[in-house]
Amino acid sequence: MTHQSRQSRTIVFLLLPNFSMIAFATAIEPLRLANRHLGKPYYKWRIASESGAPETASNGCTIAVNGSLAEERRFTGPDRPDLVLVCTGIGVEVLDTRHVRPWLRQLHTAGVKIGGLCTAAWVLADAGLLDGKRCAIHWESLPSFSEKFPEANVFADLFEVDQGIYTCAGGTAALDMMFSLINEDHGESVVNRICEQCLADRVRNPHDRQRLPLRARLGVHNTKLLFIIELMEANIDDPLSLVDIAGYVGLSRRQIERLFRTGLGMSPARYYLEIRLDRARHLLLQSNMAIVDVAIACGFVSASHFSKCFREMYGMSPLAARMERDAAQMAAAE
Repeated sequence: MTHQSRQSRTIVFLLLPNFSMIAFATAIEPLRLANRHLGKPYYKWRIASESGAPETASNGCTIAVNGSLAEERRFTGPDRPDLVLVCTGIGVEVLDTRHVRPWLRQLHTAGVKIGGLCTAAWVLADAGLLDGKRCAIHWESLPSFSEKFPEANVFADLFEVDQGIYTCAGGTAALDMMFSLINEDHGESVVNRICEQCLADRVRNPHDRQRLPLRARLGVHNTKLLFIIELMEANIDDPLSLVDIAGYVGLSRRQIERLFRTGLGMSPARYYLEIRLDRARHLLLQSNMAIVDVAIACGFVSASHFSKCFREMYGMSPLAARMERDAAQMAAAE
């Protein structure tokens, strides 16, 4: 049966602890607006949590739900949803999803489309649903995700749809992913009317960048300097030497030094070190990788050298940073 011939489409939102409110809101609101413009409840939805109790978002707001995971399991055959969207946020890597994962696999086997908002690609990958598939995740979680799940083809895109698996980077990217779904069901004219209602000036391409362009993010306008920074960000685990960089851009070492001093107020070596340490910090806080593995993934020759540089940058050792994270997570769970 085609989407256009259906009388309705049912979507289940599974809220997990600390889910992203902005991703959830921008995913569910387009459905309401679509119904309004269609003049009928084509999109129906249920909101579930694992226990059936209200779930709290990362901003502290609590959302009432319609049922539990156990109750959702009772929907079989034609009563199954058409799409399940898992909603997560910060701390997804430490969530206990042992009961969620088999349910997602069972639904996917039965032909139900599965999706993840914000960081929920982590849950889908943990369930084995992203092996060999394209997916998207929030840029902050991308380094730890790609280290943990090398079999998934992760991209810093707004959203990806691959073989019935929907993933988006969170934030307002959920809006674009739902526009794509509504367009598939009802065409561009309906999407354009919803855009006008949302005050969205356009439907973004799924491959639009998540982050601001370097030019805007850093306030840098020199094209040579921007190209060097892009080279550095693309070579974190195996850092390029200044000689290599000079060869790529056709400048001398002295010219590169001058570019960085003028544009960023620091040496290229210092800037390169800082972006590698920033990547390391994300891996430390968003994964359980061994500290030595984090060091290697960020281009440090030894754990001791990494620890020294990390302490100088952040005022604590990598181990202390991870212990601080663990303490915060335990306090939040109490």
